Amino acid sequence: MDLFEYQGKQYFKRYGIPVSDGGIAATVEEAVDQAAIVGYPVVLKAQVRVGGRGKAGGVKLASNQDEVVRNASSILGMDIKGHKVHRLWIEHATDIKKEYYASVTLNRSEKCNMIMLSAKGGIDIEQVAHDDQNAVIKLNVNPLEGLSLDQARQTAEEAMLDAQAIEQTALFLCSLYRCYTEGDCDLVEVNPLVLTTDDKVHALDAKVTLDDSAAFRHEEWAEFDQDEDSDPREIAARQKGLNYVGLAGNVGIIANGAGLAMSTLDVVSQAGGEPANFLDIGGGANADTMAAALEVINSDPNVKVIFVNIFGGITRCDEVAKGIVEALSRVRLNSPIVLRLDGTNAQIGRDILEDHLSENFITVPTMLGAADKVVELTKEAM
Repeated sequence: MDLFEYQGKQYFKRYGIPVSDGGIAATVEEAVDQAAIVGYPVVLKAQVRVGGRGKAGGVKLASNQDEVVRNASSILGMDIKGHKVHRLWIEHATDIKKEYYASVTLNRSEKCNMIMLSAKGGIDIEQVAHDDQNAVIKLNVNPLEGLSLDQARQTAEEAMLDAQAIEQTALFLCSLYRCYTEGDCDLVEVNPLVLTTDDKVHALDAKVTLDDSAAFRHEEWAEFDQDEDSDPREIAARQKGLNYVGLAGNVGIIANGAGLAMSTLDVVSQAGGEPANFLDIGGGANADTMAAALEVINSDPNVKVIFVNIFGGITRCDEVAKGIVEALSRVRLNSPIVLRLDGTNAQIGRDILEDHLSENFITVPTMLGAADKVVELTKEAM
């Protein structure tokens, strides 16, 4: 679950992470009220779960009430990368001396947590990392040992932060790491982490992704689950317990396994198609799971063809085939299906499906062949 900035800052506060005070506003009038509370000058920030707000015009400074009215009116309702702005975060403007970058996430290849810190924070941190690999210091942390203050201090020194920021940043990193681990996060990111003109370090932004698998430990997370700017396809999928990410293409994709799903996106793109989603049904390709997946894909009006890519391992292809047949009897589809079925008992599965094949339900034995067929049908449907 991705949090809005204001929610991320609320989460940070639980772990003693210094953030700017402010308030949330859903209307121009509320923005005026919040600005009066926090005191001028203020910054108005669009609350959307996507980066690039500043470049899109979603972050503006206001020195008086007239500017708040004008800027709030322009930001509310704005579309930023497909996300409509429903709320603003209003905070007192910070006098900034330096901008840094800090984050904690999982380093899967090393099987440990990883802290990243840079003295070059700001809106172009990705470009900074691309242009100068030494600009971002990375520290792998053994999750059994945790992060020590000495490690955090050494990381701040290696990142060549300003001398007056070293000790504060070390303490900051320790709190950020605790938020990441104790708070069950997949990612905590601060860009920028700022050093103010009075030499104070605090988080000017907050990007927090919570680990959905840990939700059973956090009843309080329910307050963060606000869906008005979420993809309705993703909402429907989450309600059905599916691992789904919406994309902008017209080829619906269903696969069993995250790696296979990612590979399916790649081969469809290589064949000239545009994936409409990532959907991993995991190891369970039974009738209920397949029906739920098809219903979500079917709800997307942009989908012209559905590519079902199944590789039977522990889950046998004959059981998958039975599930698909039953699912098709439950769901009335708007788009043709191309199915690639391979692996354990693949031929038995294909035999089960034989009597159900039609011009709208086609099986292709190879992944690349299926991708080519999907693109062909998509072009015919355009």
